[in-house]
Amino acid sequence: MSIKIGNKLIGKGNPCFIMAEAGVNHNGDIELAKKLIETAKTAGVDAVKFQTFKSEKIVTPEASQAKYQIENIGKEESQYAMLKRLELPYSAFRELKEYCDKVGVIFLSAPHSCQEDVDLVSELCPVVKVGSGDLTNLPFLKYIAGKNLPIVLSTGMANLEEIREAVEAILPANKDLILLHCTTNYPTPLNEVNLKAIETMEKEFNLPVVGYSDHTEGINVSLAAVVFGACVIEKHFTLDRNLPGPDHKASLEPQELKRMSEGIRDIEERLRRGEDKAQLISELKVPEALGNGIKIPNPSEIEVAKVARKSIVSAVNIPKGTKLTEDMLTIKRPGTGLPSKYLNRVLGKITNKALAKDSLISSEDLD
Repeated sequence: MSIKIGNKLIGKGNPCFIMAEAGVNHNGDIELAKKLIETAKTAGVDAVKFQTFKSEKIVTPEASQAKYQIENIGKEESQYAMLKRLELPYSAFRELKEYCDKVGVIFLSAPHSCQEDVDLVSELCPVVKVGSGDLTNLPFLKYIAGKNLPIVLSTGMANLEEIREAVEAILPANKDLILLHCTTNYPTPLNEVNLKAIETMEKEFNLPVVGYSDHTEGINVSLAAVVFGACVIEKHFTLDRNLPGPDHKASLEPQELKRMSEGIRDIEERLRRGEDKAQLISELKVPEALGNGIKIPNPSEIEVAKVARKSIVSAVNIPKGTKLTEDMLTIKRPGTGLPSKYLNRVLGKITNKALAKDSLISSEDLD
């Protein structure tokens, strides 16, 4: 069984679908974004992916950065301030979609902050890519599933039970689901990769397509993931690793992206010829990346989850003694409040104290 993305069939027996993750490496500049599109096309990938969000809807004003973001940017500031510099307006994504069509590469963007993001992405893209930070955001996943487009879901920071909850939220409405094994750490050390988890997830969820979102340095882990059966590879890239921003340092430069794309096609050809998988893995010299196959978050990811996952947040000032309704609440980073998956349990509860706008909701705030 395979899943169709645009004119590409994804699954066993088909070429690996290569997603070049531009993300926010455009630094808020649409002309830089267009250069990234040109680079992706030259590198021979299938798709170039961006990130769609409204800063005020993705994160509370005082939320902290992840440690890797502070280290990569070289200064500490609020997530909001960082993201605001990297934000593109919705009109820019329409322009970038047209540019991708002109250049001849599939345009993708991951919605990150609200249902309006999903609506735009669903209009412009043949698939909805969901980042690891929203894996536990079950209301968001259910809304995306209703768009009747294939879904690619990253699973960084997650254990099997959390992935199962996400899968069960999606599958009743949408069977075209692709899971990506992922470690949410930028860059990911080899000993945190655990490539064998690709096989674990494939067996556990009986899905036809499982892939890998790679945040390691270099290209060999992505190539090894293809040996392990990854049908999709996602990899960050940049025009220059020395550019300012949170993700440049963990990204490939243009020639490296091209080598990765060519390397994946070479691995596929060698597998078709029946070459020994163990020998291919040995040649790639990443033994530390194999892991034990147990799908659990690394200690570093537990800290990142506090920043990257989302909580139930007050959308307005809420007086004490108020019965909570959906229009009073929203879902934002950080992930240190009541998890977003509990939104329906919170509705109808009475507040036992006044809550200012953008406050994280906790069970202690409710009768």
